[in-house]
Amino acid sequence: MSHPKAFRLAAVQASSPYLDLDASVEKACGLIEEAASQGASLAVFPEAFLPGYPVWVWFIPPGHTHPLREVYALLHANSVAIPGPATERLGEAAADCGIAVAMGVNERNAEGSDATLYNTLLYVGPDGRVLGKHRKLIPTAGERLVWAQGDGSDLEVYDLPFGKVGGLLCWENYMPLARYTLSAWGEQIHVAPTWDRGEPWISTMRHIGKESRCFVVGVCQALHIDQIPDHLSFKAKYLGGVQGWVNPGLSVIVDPDGKVVAGPLKEEEGILYADVEPHQLVGPRWQLDTAGHYARPDVFELRFHRRPAPFIQSIAAEQGDPVEASVGPESASEKRERDPGGAGREGG
Repeated sequence: MSHPKAFRLAAVQASSPYLDLDASVEKACGLIEEAASQGASLAVFPEAFLPGYPVWVWFIPPGHTHPLREVYALLHANSVAIPGPATERLGEAAADCGIAVAMGVNERNAEGSDATLYNTLLYVGPDGRVLGKHRKLIPTAGERLVWAQGDGSDLEVYDLPFGKVGGLLCWENYMPLARYTLSAWGEQIHVAPTWDRGEPWISTMRHIGKESRCFVVGVCQALHIDQIPDHLSFKAKYLGGVQGWVNPGLSVIVDPDGKVVAGPLKEEEGILYADVEPHQLVGPRWQLDTAGHYARPDVFELRFHRRPAPFIQSIAAEQGDPVEASVGPESASEKRERDPGGAGREGG
């Protein structure tokens, strides 16, 4: 009988080569290799790491449509199709190192118009396969100028060799029903890529750890104003008053008792690590298992609707379906053939 082994989690606090997809992917692959070299089984990256968080949504007024169009087009040109070349490259790095990856990406709706973007959490297995993705359900405030809403059909918990992994993006973590759904599916490691930072967010990570009895990996980009290229016109026009760190990061790893076991890491890039013993995934639930003995399904009921909402549905014709002979406007000769006596016409 094989016994579960201890494993290591990695929270990768890093900034993207801003709005440069190829460079961001290469940096991500290097960080994946670094985390694996330190024995990590799972590397978690920040929200929108590929190719960077659209920081301008908090600075450019929504009525300034032309600057917003310009930077949106650049972000779109450097965003990810799933699957696509970027995911293949990440998969190769993960497989070479035997490590699972949770990565925040800007995703194009390649299945539809290919012009809409989503804030997406991508999961890659230690064999390099794309396990799945989750599109953020509710972009927050100014983020709605960039990202569409996910439909929820892709919310999932993945059974990996070391444990069951699920996650939510940034302020989705304030959605109690979303958290409960993941708990009910047996989540043991909760990933929380984010742009948020500060004490209230750290308290949220601690609360989720305690509530769900999970290890929680809350990871953010540490972004300095100098890392936003000067050639981007919105920097000088709208970020002129920003100095130093646009976001200090403050990534953390929290245990199932709600205690911070790594971090917070402030105003620097780096990787946080936390070692996990298998008994820690189960033992604390003796006292509190929110989707187990501490649930009351006879009192409270949660229904999850896994309904994909495709942009277009093609329905094939079946034998016996009526077929229209003409799809254009009816000509005068066709009208006479159909109604030679003029029956049914008004007047005359």
